[in-house]
Amino acid sequence: MSVKEAKFTIGSINSSPDDGSLVDVDIGSQNSLINTGSQGGSVPILNRQLRSISDYGRQSPRSRDNSLSEGDRKRRKPLHHSSIPTYSSDGGNLHHAVDAQDSATLNRVRYYQRLQPDPVIVPDHVLPPHIFSVFPTGVVTDAQGKQHSIITIFSIWNTMMGTSLLSMPWAIQQAGFVMGVVLLIVMAGLTLYTCYRVVKSVESAGKNGVLVEFSDVCKSYLGRWGEIVSVFFSLSALIGAMIVYWVLMSNFLYSTVTFCYDRIVGDDPTANITESSVVCAYTSNNTSLPPPSGSTTFDEVWDQTKTVPLFLCLLIFPLINFKSPTFFTKFNALGTLSVFFLLSYVCKMAADWKINLTFTDTESPHYAEAFKWNFPALSGILSLGYFIHNAVASIMRMQRHPETNGRDLTIAYLLVALTYLFVGVMFYASFPLNKDCIADNLLDNLPHSDPLSFAARFFLLFQMITLFPLLVYITRVQLMDQLFGKAYPSVKHVLALNTCLVTISVLFAIFLPKIGTIIRFSGAFCGLAYIFTLPCLVYLLDQKRNGKLTPIKIVLHGFVILLGLVNFIAQFLLL
Repeated sequence: MSVKEAKFTIGSINSSPDDGSLVDVDIGSQNSLINTGSQGGSVPILNRQLRSISDYGRQSPRSRDNSLSEGDRKRRKPLHHSSIPTYSSDGGNLHHAVDAQDSATLNRVRYYQRLQPDPVIVPDHVLPPHIFSVFPTGVVTDAQGKQHSIITIFSIWNTMMGTSLLSMPWAIQQAGFVMGVVLLIVMAGLTLYTCYRVVKSVESAGKNGVLVEFSDVCKSYLGRWGEIVSVFFSLSALIGAMIVYWVLMSNFLYSTVTFCYDRIVGDDPTANITESSVVCAYTSNNTSLPPPSGSTTFDEVWDQTKTVPLFLCLLIFPLINFKSPTFFTKFNALGTLSVFFLLSYVCKMAADWKINLTFTDTESPHYAEAFKWNFPALSGILSLGYFIHNAVASIMRMQRHPETNGRDLTIAYLLVALTYLFVGVMFYASFPLNKDCIADNLLDNLPHSDPLSFAARFFLLFQMITLFPLLVYITRVQLMDQLFGKAYPSVKHVLALNTCLVTISVLFAIFLPKIGTIIRFSGAFCGLAYIFTLPCLVYLLDQKRNGKLTPIKIVLHGFVILLGLVNFIAQFLLL
């Protein structure tokens, strides 16, 4: 029905638009469509529910009558509502697209709709009779504010690509070649399923237009302790990532400065390294090879474990105290670039080294065991390498086609597994020395004097310097919001928290600078709750609430929880 003027009847309210801003109105349909001449777009009307202007509700009845002309009282102009309930401004502050009074008005309209679904009759004291507009219920969809599936897939892939990639060859060496490949695939499928359960639980809880995270879902099914547990293990994953970042930043900063120093003074301590410039990172008894002993003033001042982690504080601590991390988000693309650079570098090294792998000749230095009992080291690292459960809901929420969430999540996990397999298998199979020499950071197998390894370290160092403040910011927001109800309670609170986080990171960088050990313990600990336990518990409780719980579901999901517990306990058996 296309008309120039259309009359609306909501309860006792009658008026006609006189400026032609409302056309193509079909009052009889359940879901009508209104076209606005000023925007040229369309807004879906669900059940013809209405919204009041917030400023109008704050005026007195007399001021409302005096401020409105006769034409204004009859004119109804639809308002555009953002498809994103919350957004971040350039200043880093969070804002709501709909204010509190608008939200309260909508809730009242929904309440009266339940009392009398058809027709919708809203009392005048709830909805002002002169100024109102159509308000879409549920989750507002705007195609221009959504992202395509390809963006979603690579966002998940880029988020999961982290420090675990550097430890993948070492982890495969710990598990054995065949066991490592099998475990990479099995863990990808297992974590994909539990991540999918997280996405579905958030979707189910947000059907009424409420913006929720998985911690809110845990609170709904498990009570307050469920929310606390989910937030605690999410913070634990962030703190574990910060510790690994600090160890790697200390490593890369040490190598970068050492490379520049050697070039300036003309001293290259690695000039005599043979076998295509490869370094064995471990001694014969499988202990870490210590760095060269300090023989000069530079070596004494610039020590990788004793002094560099402290020098790093001078660079990082001022950056993490910014109130807003907006500046650092501009460097997010470096994550993708660094991964592609590392992939290219591994290809180049594999081409130079060729394939050095045998499964039969036990006397060969290239002999590779198919299975080793240290395989829990790989499962622990993969628990963190495949961990995105605390961020996947926010990424999937921006999908233009939510019905493809399962497909897109599967493709993303497949890409992550292929990337881990490529780096791990390619480096392991081509490594020219004994496989036990592979370091938990593959760049440690390359000398400081190698220009390409210097470029890789410098690139990763810059990326981590920009990402570390973001990790601290996310940790601060989650923790401070739980304790004080605000993300930035005061400068003193923020300084105290940042000091604690930096102190923990520095202590690990000095006394336990082994990223493989840190990643596997952090992954197994956080994965026990956030990957294996909470998604399965929430799913079982939801099935019980809907009367669909069966014994086979209990057994299968109970087995997944048991795997997470065994994975965590096994990490202690490798010490």
